[in-house]
Amino acid sequence: MLGDISLVDEIYIVCGYTDMRKSIDGLCALVENELHMDPRRSALYLFCGRRNDRIKALLWESDGFVLLYKKLAVEGRYQWPRNQSEVRPLTWKQFDWLMSGLDIEQPKAIGNP
Repeated sequence: MLGDISLVDEIYIVCGYTDMRKSIDGLCALVENELHMDPRRSALYLFCGRRNDRIKALLWESDGFVLLYKKLAVEGRYQWPRNQSEVRPLTWKQFDWLMSGLDIEQPKAIGNP
């Protein structure tokens, strides 16, 4: 199925600011050249720009890349880590927190990853 993120083995958040004008090729180049990772692995790579109200997700499927884009329709911002040039693995729980507008670090959460 097109863009089925439930099939990925890993989720990575690319910290810092990403130029949201980048398309699939630009984001693949960033993953390969700056992060020294393989964009063709079974992983979801998440990117965010300066405004924190939209994200892009790069996903490899067996026959090509899928670029997912989400812009918040309501007033709000994603809680995005800003350590430039850092990539961090996320658990599904942290991904859920991020998509809900929460910080990926929830020290008081029960069963914190």
